Amino acid sequence: MSALPLRRASAAPEHPSPATVDASVLARLTAQFAATAADHDLSGAFPRENFAALQARGLIGLVAPAEHGGGGATLATARRVISAVARGEPATALILTMTYLQHHALTRPDSRWPAHLRERVVRDAVENGALINALRVEPALGSPARGGLPGTVARRDGDGWQIDGHKLYTTGIEGLSWLAVWARTDEAQPRTGVFLVPRNAPGVRVIASWDHLGLRASGSHEVVFENVAIDADHAVDLRAPADWAPDAGSQTDIDAHATQQAWMTVLLGSLYDAVAQAARDWLVDFLNRRAPGSLGAPLASLPRVQEHVGEIEALLRTNRVLLADAAAAVDDGHAQPAADSGLLKYTVTGNAIRVVELALQLSGNHGLSRRNPLERHYRDVLCSRIHTPQNDAILVAAGKRALLSSGAAA
Repeated sequence: MSALPLRRASAAPEHPSPATVDASVLARLTAQFAATAADHDLSGAFPRENFAALQARGLIGLVAPAEHGGGGATLATARRVISAVARGEPATALILTMTYLQHHALTRPDSRWPAHLRERVVRDAVENGALINALRVEPALGSPARGGLPGTVARRDGDGWQIDGHKLYTTGIEGLSWLAVWARTDEAQPRTGVFLVPRNAPGVRVIASWDHLGLRASGSHEVVFENVAIDADHAVDLRAPADWAPDAGSQTDIDAHATQQAWMTVLLGSLYDAVAQAARDWLVDFLNRRAPGSLGAPLASLPRVQEHVGEIEALLRTNRVLLADAAAAVDDGHAQPAADSGLLKYTVTGNAIRVVELALQLSGNHGLSRRNPLERHYRDVLCSRIHTPQNDAILVAAGKRALLSSGAAA
């Protein structure tokens, strides 16, 4: 298959400051992306035209540091953009989220990337719309968040490195320009870390295996690395495996990790909350239009229907408050502990799924029809469960913390 990265637009992007990302711009993008969302869901095609529209407005580099031409956006601003994009087409929002997370990571005080490579990746995004994502999951390892050494191996080869391995769920691979590959060295005492690989490097091969229930246009295919050669300095962050633990390092490192986790959960939470909002919008329109002959009035007139829609409103308001408060805390320099970020994800995504389930309950067969978007929203929102951290890990960590705290108090 052809999998060329997203590259240069014909016109220079606008490079807006965060203040210029106003509601009207975002509303137009939502409508534009929603108009073709069903087509992308059906075909699974990479939403290239959506990213061209984002780049034309300077939104791909919105989170990138201002000193390199980016927008230097806060989490609150990034959240608004992701929500608007996801309300139209969530696979586009997921790919953009991953690029935002990588750009934010490059601004962290504990970043070990060489300065010239940080600038290169960021300027490529600002000027050319270049996308980047981390490639971490493997067939045998699963997610590295569960522990274990990756099977992807980097070997010293002259003045550089040679990488061999196999990755799964490489979201956006058809449009990526840069791959942040999680691998281990073949040294006697292996180090693990990130190797920056250009997407067009010889030996990078895509296996078009993504045929998923939801987020079908995310193109989260498999990638195989076969004798992929990179320069020595593209081993951008190598550490002893134990040094990657969230509580390893200085307090600055721990705080930076907590902030990164908060960015991830707020942006992913905003994405799936936006899917639920889109479901709510369709439902309200349907209930106001649908007037069964036996009733002689729209379904919206029934108290039972009104009660369930009220429950939907309560769930969405809870999400809105939680996400806004978390973003404001991060932007004020008060990121919550990583464990609390997990609980935020658990609550917001659970509420989003419940919203779409209620919408299906109220709409019956109409909601499950392929000609209506609600069944697509349901398939998409269910994907929230698979992102790290998963619910079991979130709840076990929260339970342990509560039990240990109670025991210490006793």
